[in-house]
Amino acid sequence: MIFRLHKNSPEVEGIVHLDGSKSISNRALMIRALSKKSFQIRNLSTSDDTKAMEALVTKKDGTLDVGPAGTTFRFLTAYFATQEGDQVLTGSARMKQRPIGALVDALRIIGADIQYLEKEGYPPLLIKSPKDLGAQSVLDIPAGISSQFISALLMIAPVLPKGLTVRLVGNLVSASYLQMTLDMMKYFGIEYEFKEQAISVGPQSYCPTDYLVESDWSAASYHYAIAALARDVNLTLKGLFRQSTQGDAATIALFDQLGLKTTWLEDGLVINKGGEKKALLEHDFILCPDIAQTLAVVCGAMGVVGALTGLETLSIKETDRIEALKNELAKVGVSFAKAPPRFSSRSGKTFYLVEGKADWSGVPVFPTYHDHRMAMAFAPLSIIKPVAIEDPEVVGKSYPDFWKDLVSLGWQIDMV
Repeated sequence: MIFRLHKNSPEVEGIVHLDGSKSISNRALMIRALSKKSFQIRNLSTSDDTKAMEALVTKKDGTLDVGPAGTTFRFLTAYFATQEGDQVLTGSARMKQRPIGALVDALRIIGADIQYLEKEGYPPLLIKSPKDLGAQSVLDIPAGISSQFISALLMIAPVLPKGLTVRLVGNLVSASYLQMTLDMMKYFGIEYEFKEQAISVGPQSYCPTDYLVESDWSAASYHYAIAALARDVNLTLKGLFRQSTQGDAATIALFDQLGLKTTWLEDGLVINKGGEKKALLEHDFILCPDIAQTLAVVCGAMGVVGALTGLETLSIKETDRIEALKNELAKVGVSFAKAPPRFSSRSGKTFYLVEGKADWSGVPVFPTYHDHRMAMAFAPLSIIKPVAIEDPEVVGKSYPDFWKDLVSLGWQIDMV
C-alpha cells in the first residue's frame, strides 16, 4: 500500500491529543509485572510495541513473538530470565538481525538460563527457569551498548535475592532513557545509588501505585516538523509535561532555532511561529536519537545546514537509518553524508551534514524500510508539495493515529 499525501493550505491549525509514550508505557508494564500486584496505568500507549508488551508479559510458557518491537524484546528477555517456566522469545526478520548478546551475557552471569536457537548473539532465544538467580550481584556493562539493555537489568534488580550493582564501563549512550528508568523505579518506591558510573539497587519490593503516562515527545516532534514547514501555525498538542523524563523533549529547543515558539498550557502546549530561523543547526543527538531523522528532514526542507552528531545507534535500529536518510533525502536534492575528517577533528565526534534545500517535481515515493520513523519523518514534506509514503501501516509501531491526526489537521490522503 502507498499513501499519497497533500495539503491544499500551507497553514496549520488544530488540536492533537497525543498518544502515551511507548518508552514510558513499556517500563510501567514491566514494573507492574515485577510488582506482582495490579495498578492502573492511564494514557497507556496504543502502539503495536506496547500492545505486544502488555499481551506477552503475562504469558506463561510457549513461543512469544514480539514482531519488530525491540524495547519489548529486551525487557521481556530480562523479565522472563527471572521467572519460572520455559519461553521461546522471537520476533521479525529484522529483530533477528539486532544484537542481544550483551544482555544475554549479563543475565547468564546472574543466573539466567538462556540459549540461542539460531545465530549466536541474536534472537530467537530459549529462556528457561533460572538456575541460581542472583549468584552474582555485580556486573560490568559497556556503557556504549543500548540503554535498553541496562534499563532491563535495573528493573529486575530489586527482585534479585542480593539486588544488583551495574558498573558502566566507557561513555554512556542515551543517558536520558536510563534516567527515565531510574525515575520511574523511584516513583514506585525503589531506592538506588548512582555514583561514579555505578548504579546499585538493593533487594526490595515495588510499591503498586496508579501511574499517568506522559504523551510521546517523539510523536510531538513530527508535529513540530509540520509547524516549521507551514506558512503559519497555531497547533495545540495535549498530554505533554513541562517537566519531562523524555530526552526527546529537546524538540522544543531545537525547533526554537528553526523559528517556532512554544507556549505551555496546563495540559499541553501551543506551537506558533516566532523567533529567528538559524542558517546552521548543530546538535548532538546522543540523548535523543529518535528525533534525529525528523531534524535531518526538516533541515533539508528549510535549506538549513544540519551538523548532526550522536548518531552511533541509528544503524542498528529498525533499519540502518543513516543509509535510509541518505537514500531518501537524495530524492529531493538534499545531501546527507558523513563529514570529512577535518570537520570532526575539533571535537573528536563524527558529524553528519545535511546540505541543500529540498525541491522536487512529480511525486517522490519514500519507502519506509519497515521503520515507523522514516514514514513520519518524511510525511511533513507534503505540506510543501505532494509526496507518497510506502507501507504507511508501519506507523502503528509507535503512533497508530498518525495519519488520522494529519487528516484532522487538513491533510488529504489518497491510497494508491
